[in-house]
Amino acid sequence: MENFIIREAELKDVPTILELIKGLAEYEKLSHEVVATEAILQEWLFEKKKAEVLIGEYERVAVGFVLFFHNFSTFLGRAGIYLEDLFVKPEYRGRGFGKALLVKLAKITVERGCGRFEWSCLDWNEPSIKFYLSMGAKPMEGWTVYRVTGDKLVEMAKM
Repeated sequence: MENFIIREAELKDVPTILELIKGLAEYEKLSHEVVATEAILQEWLFEKKKAEVLIGEYERVAVGFVLFFHNFSTFLGRAGIYLEDLFVKPEYRGRGFGKALLVKLAKITVERGCGRFEWSCLDWNEPSIKFYLSMGAKPMEGWTVYRVTGDKLVEMAKM
């Protein structure tokens, strides 16, 4: 893939990261859920270092990104990598950029000695599901993701 590079995000990329997050949210029909700001991303990504971002650039234009962090498998006794977001702008899809980003993250997973690489995908997102299956990913049968946020999280913390 000529003129396409993948690089680690830097502090100066925060506006671009937020733009890409908003693009992903729009694609997933979840724009109403985005409360992230540049200040929040700067704090959590670059000050607290709770997640990492790789940016895919084509001809020096940011066309996609992956955001990921380490999790831990007690059964494997080692860390894994959890892919929170993978997004390529619609006008740049079909060129192999998403595959390159996913492969790069798989390489990082192996280089770091992690035991697994995993992510979630919306059930309706057929194009992504087909893409992930073509890359060798397998859905986790029998598992359901649970989440607690907002007021319910605060309530749970007070129990």
